[in-house]
Amino acid sequence: MPPVDYYDVLGVGRDATAEQIKKAFRRKARETHPDVSDGENAEEQFKQLNEAYEVLSDPERRSTYDRFGTADARAGGFGGGADFGDFFGIDDIFSAFFGGAQQSTRVRLEGRDMRAQMVITLEEAASGVKREINVTRLGPCTTCDSTGAAPGGSVTTCPVCRGTGQQRTARRTILGTMESLSPCQRCGATGSVVDPPCPTCDGDGRTRVTEFVTVPVPAGIADGATLRVPGKGEAGVRGARAGDLLVTVRVSAHEYLHRDGDDLHAMASINIAQASLGDTIHVPALFGEEDVSFGAGVQSGETVRLRGKGMPRIRSGEGDLIVHLRVDTPRKLTKKQRELLRELGGSFGTGSSAPTPLERLKDWLGA
Repeated sequence: MPPVDYYDVLGVGRDATAEQIKKAFRRKARETHPDVSDGENAEEQFKQLNEAYEVLSDPERRSTYDRFGTADARAGGFGGGADFGDFFGIDDIFSAFFGGAQQSTRVRLEGRDMRAQMVITLEEAASGVKREINVTRLGPCTTCDSTGAAPGGSVTTCPVCRGTGQQRTARRTILGTMESLSPCQRCGATGSVVDPPCPTCDGDGRTRVTEFVTVPVPAGIADGATLRVPGKGEAGVRGARAGDLLVTVRVSAHEYLHRDGDDLHAMASINIAQASLGDTIHVPALFGEEDVSFGAGVQSGETVRLRGKGMPRIRSGEGDLIVHLRVDTPRKLTKKQRELLRELGGSFGTGSSAPTPLERLKDWLGA
């Protein structure tokens, strides 16, 4: 007999996607199933349809079929000869001894988690905020209310697999009868049958939607933290549990403040008079400005810590605001300023003095 063209059996092109193959199989299965078809060859056609779907829905078997015209990889090496695996029952032996027959073949009904990202300001991270993000996902089908059945239709337990989504097949081998599990073709391994299927979602119970999802951000959240929004991931098949939306929060850099854990750091420049006499200055903070006081004689690099003026902690308390002081030496002076500084410098002395005998001894020893 001439080889069967599986693509022709399903009515799809050779470039068909996995989703197109799946939809074509469901459509053909409803037409050719022996329970609903009156054709003389309905059973043979349905068997051929299952065979085509089993091959083309499996990426590896489909690749082998496209290369050699058969799903049996051994045909590529033996010129399409006899199927020695079926003759000796090798496939069943491996399945029985290495757990293949125990593997679950039921499709995933629960929706998968989805990931998204959002950017907020440091102020929003400090106060907490509710933000809306635009998400495109598989959402519940509104036409059938996620049941997968058309209006007036029904959803029943699959009579072939009895709701398990799996078909048990027994085969006789030289070692006896071996059993294996395979996806139930009647229900598409879902365990239920919709009759007739919803025209909008094709019986899946979900459709692609784009919607705004509100994400509550707690005060004190850290950059890179992930928030979970329950039920806003991928919808489940025919009303099964939906996945969650996992949102990664990125906190944008602040113009004046640098965050380190729950503490905030700020830089403040002071002049030599303020450093010498002490002063109170205003420093940018999260929400406005804070007064920062320091005593006389501070040096560049010294810090002033304002307790509780940093980021709030998610559980309780707040971090600190740490102000780093930097003494600026003026590069340009007016004539009056220059005179005053000379007078001030003279009152301090020249800043140098003759070395003591001990200092001269250290210099000599180090020479």
